[in-house]
Amino acid sequence: MNAGTIIGAYRVGDKLGEGGMGAVYRAEHTLLGREAAIKVLLPSLSNNAEIVSRFFNEARAVTAIADPGIVQIYDFGHHTDGSAYLVMELLKGEALDVRLERLGRLAPADALRIMRQCATALAAAHQKGIVHRDLKPENVFLIGDAAVTGGERAKILDFGIAKLTHDAPGRGLTRTGTMIGTPVYMSPEQCSGATNLDHRADIYSLGCVLMCLLTGAPPFAADGIGALIVAQLRETPPAPSTRVPGLPRELDALVARCLAKRADDRFPSMLDLARALAEVEARVLGVPVHAIIDFAGAPALPPALPAAIELAASPPTTLGGETRGIAAPLPPRRWRGAILAALGASVAGAALAMVLGGGAAATSQPAPRASTGGVADAGAPLDAPAPLDAPAPLDAPAPP
Repeated sequence: MNAGTIIGAYRVGDKLGEGGMGAVYRAEHTLLGREAAIKVLLPSLSNNAEIVSRFFNEARAVTAIADPGIVQIYDFGHHTDGSAYLVMELLKGEALDVRLERLGRLAPADALRIMRQCATALAAAHQKGIVHRDLKPENVFLIGDAAVTGGERAKILDFGIAKLTHDAPGRGLTRTGTMIGTPVYMSPEQCSGATNLDHRADIYSLGCVLMCLLTGAPPFAADGIGALIVAQLRETPPAPSTRVPGLPRELDALVARCLAKRADDRFPSMLDLARALAEVEARVLGVPVHAIIDFAGAPALPPALPAAIELAASPPTTLGGETRGIAAPLPPRRWRGAILAALGASVAGAALAMVLGGGAAATSQPAPRASTGGVADAGAPLDAPAPLDAPAPLDAPAPP
């Protein structure tokens, strides 16, 4: 493809990259002047209906999600020479695999932050019935964004083999016994060639990526694809702390639950995983959970579930036996005073228990969920009992 070629409404510029299936070029909209990237399939592959269907499936999947953590697709179609193409947003930053190669491994807080952003974006995809199925560091891109924690946002790329779970039976892109994906990061059910994959396959793959960020290597390594698939199906993954001594034990529990062989033993959803990542990130940084949650463009996290990242078989690796709520979107105004009053009552009760007991406060009440900010309304909470009248002094005349 030569510079200056017009594809759709875009003028092709310099080549940004090239792979076995095609190339990516810088481009500019001829009327709007908006920069973009154009991914063009090789002409020989553009004649393969299944490959083109998978290629355009990325456009259908991404446009259905519309999340800031997912790369945007502007247009797609066939060029005059028959080549299939996608027009997407031009990202300026660093691919996660490039950063990992440059640094060897990431600090726990950075790895957790990036994976939390990915989990939140994937939750939006799963809500639309879309499973990525090819999560790996190469498919995560980091761009500058002052609106999120850490000053950069993770963008998930390449939904080319994504499965739209609402497709009619028989319309999937894979056939029974066909394996599509990257075995180093694939779930056991994906390695076995199952076609009925759901969102929990992505949870496994994200756990593999997290292991790679924390330790510099994926859970399993083997000389051949066959041995690697056997490892994904049968072998117990190592704990991150066995590779990098000093890593928090909470990370061992979190990664182990992501990499459970049975899908039912993993986190129930990406939102649950995002919550668990936020919990551990807050502990690593020593800050409240609500101080690190990104709400700009992110779906609201539901209330924390009991023992969100505990592993029944590994009590020593739980999060201290404590489950804390995650900050949620602001409630209606009439309830804000009630929430802050409840917070104050909880703190006062805990302090009183410490004074009377001479130690840590013990309470059977669940921890109140933190507010994301804002000014609370003045006044007593709704439905609160009226305060008792103060007793009159002894021998004082009764009030009229």
